[in-house]
Amino acid sequence: MQIQWYGQSTFRLVEGDASVVIDPFDLAAITAYGRRWDYPALDGVTADLLLVTHEHADHNGVEAVGGDPATLRSTAGTHDSPIGAVTGVASEHDEVAGTERGPNTIFVFALGGLRVAHLGDLGQRELRPEQTAAIGTVDVLFVPVGGHATIGAEAATDVVANLSPRVIIPMHYRTERIDFLEPADDFLARARTVRRLETPAFEVADVLGEDGPVVAVPAAP
Repeated sequence: MQIQWYGQSTFRLVEGDASVVIDPFDLAAITAYGRRWDYPALDGVTADLLLVTHEHADHNGVEAVGGDPATLRSTAGTHDSPIGAVTGVASEHDEVAGTERGPNTIFVFALGGLRVAHLGDLGQRELRPEQTAAIGTVDVLFVPVGGHATIGAEAATDVVANLSPRVIIPMHYRTERIDFLEPADDFLARARTVRRLETPAFEVADVLGEDGPVVAVPAAP
């Protein structure tokens, strides 16, 4: 399975003829906020399945994705899709039951023989036992680490320990392309094995570790 990072929480996963895009950003809406955002536009990005974890502009730019994808938009439950069953797990974007920033949907699915979980903008300090059970076994975990609007380094480390994935991909943190959130440094310092990649795209098989979990850090696009 190939994974490509487009910035923030936007990823495209490809296995054979199947492709999934998660949390595409709406460049025009973000620019209107007045924040610096230098990630390139999502030109030419297509998908068979499009997942949106919640309705904020850096996650819900569905018009930027071509290919007439089936779309699951901020909806918990068990859903049919072109790649098979997708589980949406209800969660919150903050520590006060969603009353500040609203709901967030964790999406879990299988692709290329690997079980993938994308946590969206998880803001809860920890996962509830029911959420952990619904997520289940995870091979590849996308986890926010930049704090402020989501969990930060300490909570993200605890969530990773709880789910025990094989590959961890940090997201939603400050890079040279944006001027908000915290950088990933604190989270990475807590990890045992970190692979800093030279490109935004990589093959999962190339980073799978035999000696425990690996944090894979794609280059900023």
